[in-house]
Amino acid sequence: MTTATLAPQQERTKTSGILLAIILVGQFLAILNVNIVNVAIPTIERDLHSSGAGLQMIVAGYTIVYAVLLITGARVGDLFGYRNTFLAGLAFFTLTTLGSGLAPTTGWLVVFRFAQGAGAALMMPQVLTLIQRNYHGVARGRAMGLWSAVVSGGIVVGQALGGIMLGLGLGWRVLFLVMVPIGAVLLIAGLRVLPSDGGGGRTGLDPIGLVTLSVAVLLFVVPLVLGRDLGWPVWGWISIGLSAVVFYVFVRVERWVSGRGGRPLVDASVLRAPGMRPGLGVLLFGPATWGAFLFTSALHLQGELRLTPLQSGLMLVPCAVAFAGVGLLWPRLPAKLQRTLVPFGYVVAAPAYFGLGLASGGGWPYAVLSALIGGGLGVQIAVTNLATQSVSDEFAADASGALLTVMQLGQVIGVATVGTLFMAQGEGATAVALAGLAVLAGLSSLFLVRPKLG
Repeated sequence: MTTATLAPQQERTKTSGILLAIILVGQFLAILNVNIVNVAIPTIERDLHSSGAGLQMIVAGYTIVYAVLLITGARVGDLFGYRNTFLAGLAFFTLTTLGSGLAPTTGWLVVFRFAQGAGAALMMPQVLTLIQRNYHGVARGRAMGLWSAVVSGGIVVGQALGGIMLGLGLGWRVLFLVMVPIGAVLLIAGLRVLPSDGGGGRTGLDPIGLVTLSVAVLLFVVPLVLGRDLGWPVWGWISIGLSAVVFYVFVRVERWVSGRGGRPLVDASVLRAPGMRPGLGVLLFGPATWGAFLFTSALHLQGELRLTPLQSGLMLVPCAVAFAGVGLLWPRLPAKLQRTLVPFGYVVAAPAYFGLGLASGGGWPYAVLSALIGGGLGVQIAVTNLATQSVSDEFAADASGALLTVMQLGQVIGVATVGTLFMAQGEGATAVALAGLAVLAGLSSLFLVRPKLG
């Protein structure tokens, strides 16, 4: 091969690397925002004289809006282009992050947190879609591995970084303001590097479907996010019941849209793609156990063991490293072994979760078990790839929106249910519940990897 031939290939490789860096750092900032605020709540309360309800909305508002608007963000990318939507979401996220850092009152901080969630919901679905459309074969596997590493790392880094910055006396505002120049640099680089595209060629937003699904998710997420702190009021259970009804209405609406020749919010062909439906099942239970573990671990380490936020975050570093390591190693394995790895990961995670009840005193046993948990759940990157590998580029946004929404709902369910159990019964019962969720994820993964889906 001549030097003239190598040069364009090297240039394309360099460009694809920069593209991946831009979208993954953008995703990292969005994930960082989920947890970095938690450690600053006492400081915010003193500085802004916030009420309990105000503090709840500062923490939960971002997650609620993000969960509700994820599929909407995916459809917007389909209509206006994935590059344009990612950059618009990044710009809005950066501006509202600046607003959060400068917020003069609790009310303004809540407003900007809600707006941050909307920006993240525009940005995040485009990351997975851009990977699906721009990377194939081995390159796609590596890109998905890095995507997985960012997902795991952002959560743990949020806890540790928040503790470091507050420990240095920098104040809660710096937690937001430090992200603003990073967002600005990403925006400038993205305008130069991200490839132009025409989206998915869709027409129309399916407004009835959008409204119906948004209401269903809102009715489901709000009581789960706020219910634990409010003592599980009656209105919360009514809201969850109504969400099931509205989800059913959404399914009927989508069938009606399809019957009239329209483009539904989530095309039925996406759910019929081999691996997609079992993949959604695994990505409900897997993130449920992952989110619940990280949440209850923070409470246990900082509460019962009285570790600082920084020490708590460092205790979970082995977990994050193992999670990321499996995600990066997976694409290098033979194809047949890649499939086998999925249920095996949950086989490793389940007993490790169970062992947490015996290692509740912390120290190296807790760190070792957390690494086994991270390594086991690292196979979720394989789940995402297997679920989407048969989805055509035309429907990449539909798949991204559906997968991310189910993953987010899984995390909310895990935190709400297992978090409540932890408050009532402690680490022992929590360990059993986490192991049970891992078993459910492993059983679901058997339907994903069975030969007829290959």
